[in-house]
Amino acid sequence: MVTTAPSELESPETGTSVEPDLPWVTIVWNDPVNLMDYVTFVFQTYFGYSKAKAEKLMWQVHKEGKSAVSNGSREAMERDVEAMHGYGLWATCEKS
Repeated sequence: MVTTAPSELESPETGTSVEPDLPWVTIVWNDPVNLMDYVTFVFQTYFGYSKAKAEKLMWQVHKEGKSAVSNGSREAMERDVEAMHGYGLWATCEKS
């Protein structure tokens, strides 16, 4: 029986490009229900953001209607969306 060492395996063709899966983002949307202090609290509590960063994201949600609050794999962003829903915030995930 003949075995091939890993260094002897063929490498992919030259010129073949493999594009990584683009990161996904969690979007939190403005809503008429939640107070700004509460949204800041959620960002600090769940994401571990500093008060300054949490407030910056909260103001973006308030003034622009939405903010990308986290990014990463699709599965991680789906978890973040579920968590935001658990806190009563409107959130979605999309490919960035």
